[in-house]
Amino acid sequence: MIEIQPRNSIDATVGVPGSKSYTNRALTAAALAGGRSILRNPLRSDDTLYMMRALNELGLPATDGPAGEMRVQGGGGSIPAAAAELFVGNAGTAMRFLTAMLALGNGRYVIDGSERMRERPIQDLLDGLSQLGASVRSARGNGCPPVLIEAGGLRGGRVSIPGDKSSQFFSAILLAAPYARTDVELVAEGPLVSKPYIDMTLGLMREFGADAVREGSTMRVRAGRPYQPRDYTIECDASSASYFFAAAAVTGGRVSVPGLSRASAQGDVRFVDALAQMGCQVHDGQTDSGVPFIEVRGGHLSGIDIDMGDISDVAMTLAAVAVFAEGPTSIRNVRNMRLKETDRIAALAAELRRIGQDVDELPDGLVIRPRPVRPATIRTYDDHRMAMSFSVIGLRAPGIVIENPSCVSKTFPDFFERLQAL
Repeated sequence: MIEIQPRNSIDATVGVPGSKSYTNRALTAAALAGGRSILRNPLRSDDTLYMMRALNELGLPATDGPAGEMRVQGGGGSIPAAAAELFVGNAGTAMRFLTAMLALGNGRYVIDGSERMRERPIQDLLDGLSQLGASVRSARGNGCPPVLIEAGGLRGGRVSIPGDKSSQFFSAILLAAPYARTDVELVAEGPLVSKPYIDMTLGLMREFGADAVREGSTMRVRAGRPYQPRDYTIECDASSASYFFAAAAVTGGRVSVPGLSRASAQGDVRFVDALAQMGCQVHDGQTDSGVPFIEVRGGHLSGIDIDMGDISDVAMTLAAVAVFAEGPTSIRNVRNMRLKETDRIAALAAELRRIGQDVDELPDGLVIRPRPVRPATIRTYDDHRMAMSFSVIGLRAPGIVIENPSCVSKTFPDFFERLQAL
């Protein structure tokens, strides 16, 4: 356990690690490219290390470079190993991206994960890949991992899957699509959640040489335009930055994060817009050396009503800020949070009540009515974002103890060291 020590007004410039979302997408594209790629400023965490380990087991060397980069020797769209049994812990991106990528191979593969991963639905992705000619199924027949892939390539064509579960299902299919035998048209049925993540995927694919576009709820990828190996720099993680921006908000301080721009394709950068609605000042620009930065200064916080369907990973951070706002905060359209590392809506409601807050749990969100914070030990449910979000509350309210803090290793191994440095 770690007890968070309250801080007076913070005035800090904070470096945050590279984006997990970009790192695992770049590892996938680099592994499929024909040659060696160098990924600079990658995230090293449980999720990305599971991905690297899987690529190595598949005969696609992914190694650490001397300057902190990752080096990947791609297979040109082929999977050297004809069989493999892979374990990815609770790394959702690794599970989903590898499932689609391995459908391009020629062999038999099994991908398994932690107990929680075995509860996380993946059937929509399996159905989508099946429409493209893949032989993929849930080994237990319950629509969840382990996943069995009897690979023989993807034929291409038109595929449609529900858009309201996870954008990672779309990103997984898109990342593999350049190597299908014919063009791929991917259509979202119904509302499409977390669209910025899909646009991030498409943008990265284009940077690696693919022809990939989105028009509304339809995405198209041209066959015969494979990825090219390249030297690729990964920007810092907007989701990880949110905790430090929130620290400025709750303490009335100032935090600047270099290496992040409001023009970023990472949707979670829009967290600062939510803070501005609540009363913070947000400024972005470039340093004298041309490095972009975003700065947040805390102010008088007011509750807001906000749709966070496109940025649900930072909804938990906003909930932490809402505890110190004047008036209620409503967080809406985040039903997919129930399918994450834990049921995040239920977990948030339970732990906010534990510290004395008045909370309505809704099917697709929360209403938080601030009350005085009482000391408590916070259950984290082995969810990194629970640990980091509730740590923000402890920067202002005494007596907040975080249970199982090591769970942050999933995406931000040295989070508490950087928090302490504030």
